[in-house]
Amino acid sequence: QVHLVQSGGGLVQAGGSLRLSCTASGSTIGISSFGWYRQTPGKERELVSSMSTTGDTNYFGSAKGRFTISSDNAKTTVFLQMNNLEPEDAAVYYCNAVLVRGKSWNTFWGQGTQVTVSS
Repeated sequence: QVHLVQSGGGLVQAGGSLRLSCTASGSTIGISSFGWYRQTPGKERELVSSMSTTGDTNYFGSAKGRFTISSDNAKTTVFLQMNNLEPEDAAVYYCNAVLVRGKSWNTFWGQGTQVTVSS
């Protein structure tokens, strides 16, 4: 089991920046990747960025060029630095961890954190 606790988020003006954090505890040795997702009412949760524990990163959609995913050296805390935020970035952001054990894998989610961007 992996327990994810998120922090950060809040209210920011358009053009501003926020940093989200997600700290994993429990069976962290088997985590193969982290991801940041976001969700707005009535829409499906969408992947914003991902990072493997080997350091490979991916960005999706409007996150490219504005968001940066990173982690601490222990690979147990992952960050999402969001710059030049736009009102369209407002959503509940969730971190995700994929735990791999042999041929099986499980996903775990953080509690979510609200990001509000005022125009």
